[in-house]
Amino acid sequence: MDNFTSEMTFFLMGFSDVWEIQILHAVLFLIIYLAALLGNLVIIILTTKDCQLHTPMYYFLKNLSFLDLCFISITVPKSIVNSLTNHNTILFLGCVSQVFFFFFLGSTEVAFLTVMSFDRYVAICHPLQYEIIMNHRACVQMAISSWVSGSLSAIVHTASTFSVPMCGPHFVHQFFCDVPQLLSLACSYNLGEFVVIGLNFVLDIVCFVFIDISYINIFSTVLKMPSREGRSKAFSTCLPHLIVVTLFISFGIFAYLRPLPKSPSVFDLLVSVFYTVMPPTLNPVIYSLRNKDMKAALMKMLMSRHCSSN
Repeated sequence: MDNFTSEMTFFLMGFSDVWEIQILHAVLFLIIYLAALLGNLVIIILTTKDCQLHTPMYYFLKNLSFLDLCFISITVPKSIVNSLTNHNTILFLGCVSQVFFFFFLGSTEVAFLTVMSFDRYVAICHPLQYEIIMNHRACVQMAISSWVSGSLSAIVHTASTFSVPMCGPHFVHQFFCDVPQLLSLACSYNLGEFVVIGLNFVLDIVCFVFIDISYINIFSTVLKMPSREGRSKAFSTCLPHLIVVTLFISFGIFAYLRPLPKSPSVFDLLVSVFYTVMPPTLNPVIYSLRNKDMKAALMKMLMSRHCSSN
């Protein structure tokens, strides 16, 4: 890598040039980030310390929470600092790091969401075979496969994105180094990255179809349950998961496949918020605050700390 490339600076355009709006953006992002940080840390601590939560479902949930914690941390803190300092720049190596970890964590999350839908399918549709199918070895293999697939996707995306020289001015109309914006800066047509995006799109669609098939089977089984309470519990657990998965994948696909507008608007920034900021913030609410086992584990931990302090 030559000195010119390593010293290259990108200008992140952010949400507004108005100082007051920049402060508002920083405050809102800080609140969202702290909420995501707290929620995901609580899930990681509870699923690690409470023996009753040492099941395949919570094992995958702990991985998902760690992913969400890292995923929101690669874009939001930098954006907050830029808004507060009014210094919207990022160095070339920082931009490369954002692209790599964005795809690494994002692709891994899609894989884990797919695995979690399969876990719920087996638990609800084949409960008698659940312990055999979702044994410890199988869960570890699924987790490792998800992390490996994410790392491979990140390596390919990062290498192909920066394989073509970029011509100035290096203005990125986003609050982070987003690949569609970077492709618009390329001095020549970046066929390699477009091919990679196409392949990634196909894989995402395959995962999404697999998730949909799993939930179709889950809902058909749930509707046959004689217990109204059982149906309500299953729907309350699965529907929010399906909604978040749909938003995460659909907004991501929309942002990467639609033609890049000549003059990016606030709408483009909001779309990116829906697939970068909202899932890590909403997942803890969906998977913990609405879960009786998680609530019980949280109360147990708080009570034990209260007793020990007394």
